[in-house]
Amino acid sequence: MQVIHPICAGMDVHKQDVKVCLVWRDADDQRQQEIRTYATTTGALLQLSDWLAQSRCPIVAMESTGVYWKPIYNLLEDAFTVWLVNPSHLKYVEGRKTDPRDAAWLAELLEHGLLQPSFIPEQEIRDLREVTRYRRKLVQEKASQHNRIQKILEDANIKLASVVSDITGVSARAMLAALVAGDKTPAEMAELARARLRNKRTELTAALEGRFRSHHARLLGLMLEHLDELDQSIADCDTLVEELLRPFQPQVERLRTIPGIERRAAEELLAEVGVDMSAFPSHKHLCSWAGLCPGDHESGGKRKSGRMRHGNRYLRSILSQCAHAVGRSKKTYLGARYGRLAKRKGKPRAAMAIAHDILEAAYFILRDDVEFVELGPDFFDRLQRDYQIRYHTRRLRELGIEVALPQAVAA
Repeated sequence: MQVIHPICAGMDVHKQDVKVCLVWRDADDQRQQEIRTYATTTGALLQLSDWLAQSRCPIVAMESTGVYWKPIYNLLEDAFTVWLVNPSHLKYVEGRKTDPRDAAWLAELLEHGLLQPSFIPEQEIRDLREVTRYRRKLVQEKASQHNRIQKILEDANIKLASVVSDITGVSARAMLAALVAGDKTPAEMAELARARLRNKRTELTAALEGRFRSHHARLLGLMLEHLDELDQSIADCDTLVEELLRPFQPQVERLRTIPGIERRAAEELLAEVGVDMSAFPSHKHLCSWAGLCPGDHESGGKRKSGRMRHGNRYLRSILSQCAHAVGRSKKTYLGARYGRLAKRKGKPRAAMAIAHDILEAAYFILRDDVEFVELGPDFFDRLQRDYQIRYHTRRLRELGIEVALPQAVAA
């Protein structure tokens, strides 16, 4: 096979060490290789970098193994071209699986140009991504804590959630604090309601009467303390995200012009895809990388499964939520498209299609520095005006209603 990279290296990465296979050509143009083992400490990795530099190795490939590839990538990315390879793209020979052979196989595949690098954004975007993903985990934990509070209230026969819409709102939190303190009657706790909730004091009194025992009070108190800690941590993450996003504020504001994309969604979208779209040859490559394209599996002239690949689960989650949100809108093109697709294919598939459209729009917005152009909810009616007129006229006649169209409309 043709040699693409005469000098290259393959790495098999583990938690405590990394096996490195260096391939080069000698004076007689004969292929040579050397395999070494280095620890994954910073000092040992710097020695690895010096060895590769002395060998004039320009490119390195390593398999994506959990988070263990990150320290190696961070130390080598400035001096070498580092490719992170998807493990599913590698095929090992059955019965010959050892760490040195894995490194040698990686080097051989890289040598002949048979590997494709994964998308790794620049350092600023990676820092932002770590914070936004951690914030997302905190938000999910807050939702779980909310459910735990609801569970313990039901166990104590406290039906507060049947009266208030949010058991962690201002009025509800005051009532829960009174429950923990245990110094008020249900009627007195109902008086803690504010604003329009005061109109439901009778229902609140009945809902707050239950079998709330001492262990319920202690456990609920711990849960409320943890909920406050989560709120503070999320607020701190918001501050940190705002600082990291300061150089990218124009891109965030342009992304917010897409229907369904609010500020937090725009921040997380930017953290996942970055601002440099040159890494993706086209919008189709970006959507495929995100896992928002149908599967392509054909054998014997028959179409097999069309299931989508996993892709970036964080990005898919963000876009799915935005798609469901814009699907409820009545004054946008994406809302109209969601409604048309939901009738034929169901809401889950319609949401994935809208998520695909949102990501396509984000690609062109970030690549060309433009804003989203709203086509309007009547776009499809304008596109198929004549068809709509014929269809509805025929339906009315089928129902026994004769319609006389004005001459201009008929023409």
